[in-house]
Amino acid sequence: MILNQDHTTDDKKLEITRHSGAHVMAEAVQSIFPDAKFGIGPAIENGFYYDFGLPHPLTPDDLPLIETKMNEIIAANVPFASQEVTKEEARRLFASQPYKLELIDEIPDEKVSLYQQGSFVDLCRGPHVRSTGEIKAFKLVSIAGAYWRGDEHRLMLQRIYGVAFETKKALAEYLKRLEEAAKRDHRKLGKELDLFSIHDEAGPGLVHWHPKGAIIRRLIEDFWRDEHIKRGYDIVYTPHIAKLDLWKTSGHWEFYHDYLYSPMEVEGQEYIIKPMNCLGHILIYKTKVRSYRELPLRYAELGTVYRYERSGVLHGLSRVRGFTQDDAHIFCRFDQLEDEVVGVLDLARFMMNTFGFTNYQVLLATRPEKYAGSAEVWEEATEILGRALARLNINYNIDPGEGVFYGPKIDIKLENALGRAWQGPTIQVDFNLPQRFDVTYIGEDGKEHLVAMVHRTVLGSMERFVASLIEHYGGVFPVWLAPLQVMVIPVADRHLDYAYKLESQLRSKGVRVGVDARSERLNLKIRQAQLDKVPYMLVVGDKEVANSTISVRLRSEEQLPSQSLDDFKETVTMAIADKITDLK
Repeated sequence: MILNQDHTTDDKKLEITRHSGAHVMAEAVQSIFPDAKFGIGPAIENGFYYDFGLPHPLTPDDLPLIETKMNEIIAANVPFASQEVTKEEARRLFASQPYKLELIDEIPDEKVSLYQQGSFVDLCRGPHVRSTGEIKAFKLVSIAGAYWRGDEHRLMLQRIYGVAFETKKALAEYLKRLEEAAKRDHRKLGKELDLFSIHDEAGPGLVHWHPKGAIIRRLIEDFWRDEHIKRGYDIVYTPHIAKLDLWKTSGHWEFYHDYLYSPMEVEGQEYIIKPMNCLGHILIYKTKVRSYRELPLRYAELGTVYRYERSGVLHGLSRVRGFTQDDAHIFCRFDQLEDEVVGVLDLARFMMNTFGFTNYQVLLATRPEKYAGSAEVWEEATEILGRALARLNINYNIDPGEGVFYGPKIDIKLENALGRAWQGPTIQVDFNLPQRFDVTYIGEDGKEHLVAMVHRTVLGSMERFVASLIEHYGGVFPVWLAPLQVMVIPVADRHLDYAYKLESQLRSKGVRVGVDARSERLNLKIRQAQLDKVPYMLVVGDKEVANSTISVRLRSEEQLPSQSLDDFKETVTMAIADKITDLK
């Protein structure tokens, strides 16, 4: 596994350089579009952006023009100069800039900080590099719409994204990764491989799984269920809607109101569609009095939930409005908590390794400013999570103050083949819901005690996990996950009977197999199977029919020696059963 290294000084310097790049871009835009209105321009991961109100829509053809002007400003090596002015002076200076005036009004101090390079002055706290010449390697990469202040009821501005690095070599490497990422984009491959679709007429952020995509999802879910049952989980199912009062009791209506859908009325009662599965599991637990001897109880559910996300942040399978969580909740005694967390971590590592994710970062998030429960219990729970990580020799970093209000948590961020990190397994201790719903057990002393409740996922949502798998493998799935594992390709129509015989025998062994019976040229059929990323192609002609053999071609274009069907069946069934990636 990999861990974050401490490059705080270098990272801060690069962040300052990137922020300075945003100011240089704004100056370039001002020189080209004098009527531009300026929003904000922060540094972000790998680069920067700036939001502009412009008289006409930008196109990708505008970016080279802006880059050229930026390079002129950088070559001039213009110094960055800071000054403080009164708010009244700032208002006069930015009289024609409505977005800056709004920001000035929100500043609590009587003086505001400005930075200037060349003819461009911006409202900014800084810091910046000494001069524009210190910006060594940058590239403008895209244009997007962005609501002012992220509010969909405000004006839409135009956002220009740029990337910046310390050296031209680092920039070139990053741009190469971007190019590879574009090829692996799950939205592009999802369409090319016919895996899923999202339809405006049905609603944004709502996924329709096509047969091939549904096969991948089913395989993941079947594997998930089998492994959970092996580890003592009980599979449960809960309804998609529940009375609003339940969500008020839990605090979701108060704390997550902006992400919940409006109530619907049913026979005079208000219901909402569920945003999470935990309350259903609590209700199942509370159907009878529980003894300490019954604990731990582990309820697992592939439960579909619905949360409102603004249309501007929706992104293929990765950010949706309806998704299925690989959810589970563990009800245990406090003295069982460490063992339960160890069990979840062990399962999470097993699942990650099985699906090919071997690099990851582990964070232990501690108590935030606002929290449920006592500080003493928080400290004890945090120590328990740390001990569980230590028992498995898992290195981790502390994420101070980033626990959720109801308890500390362990977050595991997976790294895919492109080096991108995304949220994977999470393990959260909850002190809030057991109190709100009086979730208890009868202890050995005959008294009621609150349970220790653990929320956990080991994959996340099916949608985001499949998106990550698509991009990790570039659509070239391991044999066991490939929607179609074998394509039989007859050379001519006279070989069809033999092709269908092979198909039948392979299918009887559980292999997902098809026959390309089209009256097309052989090379075209092979090319199509390669585009569909089918692991094995069995080409059959006169020689194969006469000798009862097959000619095996891999999606990598490698040709294997001619072999019997029995030998091939052994190869492919072993590859599926052992979840291996080597097709040979």
